[in-house]
Amino acid sequence: MGVPQAIEALTERASLLRESLQKSQTITDSMVTILGSFDHRLSALEAAMRPTQVRTHAIRRAHENIDKTLKSADVLLAQFDHMRQAEAKILKGPHEDLESYLEAIDQLRSIIQFFSSAKGFKNSDGVLNHVNTLLSKANLKLEEEFKQLLSTYSKPVEPDRLFECLPSSLRPAAGSPGQQGEGAKNPSCGNGSDQQAKSLETAIYKPPTLIPPRLLPLLHDLAQQMVQAGKQDQCIKIYCETRSSALESSLRKLGVERLSKDDVQKMAWEVLEAKIGNWIHYMRIAVKLLFAAERKICDQILDGVSVKKDHCFAEVTADSVLMLFSFGEAIAKSKRSPEKLFVLLDMYEIMRELQSEIEIIFEGKACSEMREAALNLTRRLAQTAQETFGDFEEAVEKDATKTAVLDGTVHPLTSYVINYVKFLFDYQSTLKQLFQEFETAGEDSNSQLAIVTMRIMQALQSNLDDLYEEAKDLLGDDWVQRHRRIVQQNANQYKRVAWAKILQTLTVQGLSSSGGSGPGGSDGSNNSGVSRANIKERFKSFNVQFEELHQRQSQWTVPDPELRESLRLAVAEVLLPAYRSFIKRFGPLVENGKNPQKYIRYTPEDLERMLGEFFEGKTWNEQKR
Repeated sequence: MGVPQAIEALTERASLLRESLQKSQTITDSMVTILGSFDHRLSALEAAMRPTQVRTHAIRRAHENIDKTLKSADVLLAQFDHMRQAEAKILKGPHEDLESYLEAIDQLRSIIQFFSSAKGFKNSDGVLNHVNTLLSKANLKLEEEFKQLLSTYSKPVEPDRLFECLPSSLRPAAGSPGQQGEGAKNPSCGNGSDQQAKSLETAIYKPPTLIPPRLLPLLHDLAQQMVQAGKQDQCIKIYCETRSSALESSLRKLGVERLSKDDVQKMAWEVLEAKIGNWIHYMRIAVKLLFAAERKICDQILDGVSVKKDHCFAEVTADSVLMLFSFGEAIAKSKRSPEKLFVLLDMYEIMRELQSEIEIIFEGKACSEMREAALNLTRRLAQTAQETFGDFEEAVEKDATKTAVLDGTVHPLTSYVINYVKFLFDYQSTLKQLFQEFETAGEDSNSQLAIVTMRIMQALQSNLDDLYEEAKDLLGDDWVQRHRRIVQQNANQYKRVAWAKILQTLTVQGLSSSGGSGPGGSDGSNNSGVSRANIKERFKSFNVQFEELHQRQSQWTVPDPELRESLRLAVAEVLLPAYRSFIKRFGPLVENGKNPQKYIRYTPEDLERMLGEFFEGKTWNEQKR
C-alpha cells in the first residue's frame, strides 16, 4: 500500500472517531439535563417536608421533658413516702423496735440531704423545717433510750456470780463469803510458796457478763447515732456515769471499802489481818474479772464511734481504782510492826502478780494515772516491807526481856524469832524481788537478803536446829556449822552453870579433918584423915541438890528430841562416873554407921533413870509417886 492510501485510511478513522466523540457529548449533555431536573425536584420535596420534620422534633422533645418530669415526680413522691414512714416509726418510739427506729433516723437524714439539694422545689424550706423538727425529737428519744437501756442492764454484779468466775482454788469456802478457799493464800500463815504462785499463774478466770451480749450491738448503734447527732458529750456523760456507778457498786457489794490511814490505825490486829486477806482477794477479782470485763464492753460499745474509748474507760474505773488502792496505801503508811511484814509481802506479791494485766487493761495515755498509781503502790508496799524487816532486826537486838523461863522451855522470844524466820524462808523469792526494787549498783538481792537474815539470827543466838536444813540453802554450810558450835557452847555452859555445884560435893576437896575419923571412921589408907561426918554431910548435900535439880528440870521442856537426849547424856557422862567413884571410895564409911539409907538414897542406876526424866515438862503431881 502507498502513502496516499495510508493517509486516506487514517483520515477515515479520524472522521469516525470525531463522530463518536460528538455522540458521547450529546449523551453527556442529555444526562446532565436529566440530573439537573432530579436535583430541582429533590429540593422542592425537601422544602415541602421541612415543616413536618420540625413538628416531629418538637414532639420528641416534649416526650423527653414529660419523662423527666414524671421521674422527678416519682423521686419526690418517694421522699414524701419515706418521710411518712419514718415519721410513723419516730412517733412510735424506739423501745419496741430499736433497729427500725434507727433506720428511720437514717431516712430522715437522707431526706434532709435530698431537699437541701432540690432547689427547684418551691416547698423545700417547709419540708426541711418539718423533717428537722422530727429529727430533733428522734434524737431526744434516742438519748433517753440509750440512757434507759444502759441503766437497765448496768446492774451491780453479785459476789456469788463473781466467785463462780474464779478458779476453784480461789473460791470462798462455804459460810465465809469474804474469805478465799483452801487453795488461796492465808496471809497470816506466811504461805508464800513458789509452787502456789505457779498454780495461780495457770489458773483460769472466766470474765463475768456485765451486759447481755445481744444488747451490745444496739448500744453501739445508739452511741454512734448520738455522736452523729452532735450529742457526743451527752453520750460520754451517760455512759461514764452509768458504768462507773455499776462498777463501784459491784465492788462495794463484794466488800471493798474506802479506808484511810487513821481508819487502819484504829483496827484491832485480828480485824485488820482479815481485811488485808480480803483485799488481796478483791484485787484479783477487780483486775482479772471486773476491770477486764469493763474494758471489753467499753471497746465493743464505743468501737468505731468518734469518741475516745480510753478516756471513757479511765473515767468509768477511776473511782473504783482509787477505792481499791486506798486500803493498800493506808496499810503502807500505817505504823509499822513486825507482824505486818508477811501481810505486806502478800500485798506486794499480789500487786506484782497483777502488774502486767494492769498495764494491758489500762493501756493508753488516758489511763496513765491508773498505771502509775499501781506502780507507786507496789513500790510503797515494798519500801514499807523492807523497813519493817529492818525494824524486826532492831527489835530482836534491843529486846529487853531478861526474865528466865521457869520451866526451862524455849524462851518465847526464841520461838517467835524462829517462827518468823521460818516464814521468811517461805517468802525467799518475794524478798529477793523486794530487795531488787531498791538495790544499787554492785549489790545482789540474794546477798542482801542473806545478810539481813544472818543479822537477825545472830541477834537471837539461840537454838536453830529446826532451821538448819532450810537455812542451809540460803546462808550456806559455814553459817550452819558456826551456829552448831554456838549450840554446843550453850549446852556446855548449861552443864557448868547447872551442875558445877553438885559435882563439887563429889570431890575429895575439903574432906580432910584434923579431928580424926571417929568411931569406924577409917577405911584403909585411902580414907585416912577423912571425917565420917563430912562424908555424911556431902551425901546429904548431894541428895538435896539432886532432888532440887530433878524437880525443877523435869518440869523444863526441850522440844527438840535430839537436843534433849544430848543434854541428858552430857550430864550423865560427868555425874554418874563421879557418883560411882565417890560411893565406891567413901560409901563404906556411911554404910558401917547408923541409918546408911538416910545418906546414900540413890544408886547410880537410880540417878540414870531419874536423869531420863529431865526436860520432859512433867508437872509436880506427875513427879510425886
